[in-house]
Formats: sequence, C-alpha cells, structure tokens
Amino acid sequence: MTDVTASSPSAVKLRDKLVNELVAQHVIQTKEVEAAFREVPRHVFAPEAPLEKAYAQTHLATKRDDHGITISSVSAPEIQATMLEQAGLRPGHRCLEIGSGGYNAALMASLVGENGEVTTIDIDEDVTDRARACLKNAGYPQVNVVRTDGEDGCAEHAPYDRTIVTVGSWDIPPAWVEQLADGGTITVPLRMRGLTRSITFAREGDHLVSQSAKICGFVTMQGAGAHQERLLLLRGKEIGLRFDDEWPTEPDALNGALDTERVEVWSGVKIQRHEQFDTLQMWLATALDDFCLLAVDPKLDTGLLSPQNKMACPAVVEGGSFAYLALRKLGTEPDPVFEFGAHAFGPDAAALADTLAEQIRVWSRDHRGGRGPSIAAYPADTPDDRLPEGRVINKRHVRVLISWPTEDLPPAS
Repeated sequence: MTDVTASSPSAVKLRDKLVNELVAQHVIQTKEVEAAFREVPRHVFAPEAPLEKAYAQTHLATKRDDHGITISSVSAPEIQATMLEQAGLRPGHRCLEIGSGGYNAALMASLVGENGEVTTIDIDEDVTDRARACLKNAGYPQVNVVRTDGEDGCAEHAPYDRTIVTVGSWDIPPAWVEQLADGGTITVPLRMRGLTRSITFAREGDHLVSQSAKICGFVTMQGAGAHQERLLLLRGKEIGLRFDDEWPTEPDALNGALDTERVEVWSGVKIQRHEQFDTLQMWLATALDDFCLLAVDPKLDTGLLSPQNKMACPAVVEGGSFAYLALRKLGTEPDPVFEFGAHAFGPDAAALADTLAEQIRVWSRDHRGGRGPSIAAYPADTPDDRLPEGRVINKRHVRVLISWPTEDLPPAS
C-alpha cells in the first residue's frame, strides 16, 4: 500500500523517472503536458498500490466486477499522455472528462490552470466518491465530480472547449456534440468493427471530422452507452470470432470449418521487427465485409490456429469459411524479417485466403507508411447519398465513415 505524501522524495524520484521515460519515447511531446505529469502525484490516486507500481507504465485497476473484470482503473500513463497531447488543453479551457479515475482529471486541471474548469463524470457512485477523495488529497478540490450517465454528458457545466472520454465507447451520443463550445473538440476511444482508436474530432457543419487517431484500449462504457460484442465460438470454446457491428447471416455454417485442411497463402509483404502496422488492421476492417476479430483461449489452445495475435487477430468470414491474418518469421537473429499471410479454413478457404492476402498487398502498396484513414461521424439519419465514399459503420447515434487517401505513396522499402 502506498503511504507517502504527494511530495515525498521517493515519490518525486519515481515520478520524474516515469516522465523522463515518456519524454524519451516521444509520448509526451509538449512542455505543458510534461509539466502536468511532473506536478500531479499519481500514487495518491492508487493508494492500494505499492509506490513502484503506481509509477510503472501500466494501468491500475481500482474496481472489478463480480467476475474479476476491471470496470474502473487509472489508465496507463502512456495513453493518458497521448490523449492529452491529442486534445491540446490550454489555460482557461473549460473541460469535461467522461469516466472518472481522478488522476487524469488532475492532469487536466493542471493544464487549464486556475482560470480553467474541469468536470469529471462517471455512472458509478463508488468511482465518483473515490475520485472526489483522491482529488482532494492530491490538492485538486476545484475539479467538479458528478455522478451521472456518461451518455448524457454534463449540461450543468457546459459548454466545453475540450471533452476527453476515458472509457471505451462504441458510439458518440448527441449530448457530447451539443455541449461543445464553438471550436471545441472531443477526444474519444471509439470502437469500430472491434478496433479501438483514440480519435480527436472537431465539428465541421453537421458532422465530426478526425484530427488525429492513435491506437489504444480502455475499459468499456457502462450505462446507456454500453454495447457488447457478440461472440461466435468454434471447437467448443477454444476459438472465438468477435463481431462488433455485424453478425454472419449463417453463423451455423461455420461449425464444420475446422474439420477441413488449413490453407496458407503468403503475401510477400515483409516488415521489420519493430515496424508498426496498426494501419493494416484498420485497412482490413475497412476493405473486408464480414470482418471480425479472432481470439484463441490460451487455456484451451491445441495449436490448430497460428494467428498473428491470439487475443485479437483480424479475420474475415464468408459463408462456411473464415480466414485470419498470419505472420511468419524469415531469416535468423539478430535481424529477422516477418511476412504477412492468410490462413483459412472451410469449403472456400483458398479463395478467402487469396482475398485476405491481396488486401495485405493493397495496404502495403497504397497505404503503408501513410497518414492513415480519415474518420468522420455523421448523424444517424444522414442519407447514403450525402455521405462521401468509404466504409460506413452504422451505430445508434452516428454513422461512422472511414475513408483512405487516394494519392500515390512512395513504395515501401
């Protein structure tokens, strides 16, 4: 248990070490965010954790449900810094945080200064009580802590120059947009076809347009904004296909897919060990109908499947067949390269594997190393003929449109 004052030498030393790491990793990019991280005592918001863990680069669970699943946490400092850099808080800003842990609200309060205002809201009374107490103990009693459903925002303290959502959201409720000040932005971890990106949106007429997007992960939204993925289990409970926005027309047709031989198709697209490929995941989610994420239960894994990521691997379903993203190592240490490919099962496995492999090649040719897609959110009643070209994901409140740049890119090395 952490039992030190906010300004104790040991806490300050660990805090500075964490900030130095985030600066060196280019996660913290501005002096303002750096100063806030050096000022706010993170350990005060995680009193149950050892001091060293409070300043580690990991999230800290503060509440779990009856099944042991984290439903509230102090987010990892890397994602907090990333979102604060995205949002661009300035002195005097009026800000809303949706999802209370306390620590991020304190960072926001440090950034907006004495002439700004921060309101943090959460649906869970235990969470708001804890946040209020921790903020007071850390020296930020001026933060407004309100218990309410995040779906509704907080009209009491609106309008907001910046809204930051710190829980995973499947949708963008109208209240969040309506409560923005002129020129205001929303930074939200938005889930699209199972993939979550922290996106900063600005208003443009009747819709929202992305200014930046970063890969991230968060505990899911509770209350009216909650949305559960649907899980299709194969081979008992060993393998799961997670569908976010759609569901196969004939899910039972997949029951016999794993009784067939595995088909492998390699794309010829190679990457280095530390090369980022998050735009490949988003490209596949954009380009492929019936996209989903494949997961393998580690306790039941028989080795039948070899996905690129056993927790959340891009996959596609067609009729009684499915294919998933694979990755194989070529060459030897210390400088191996890796090649993307497709593994598939089912009666049409060969064709589906070819389709997936071809989309990997398209990504490498047209979008690898590029700026990634533009993401817009239109009101749910926007007709098709008013939407630009792109992948449309229909949600309750908005129609998310993902579009990719069309200009040629230099070939990837």
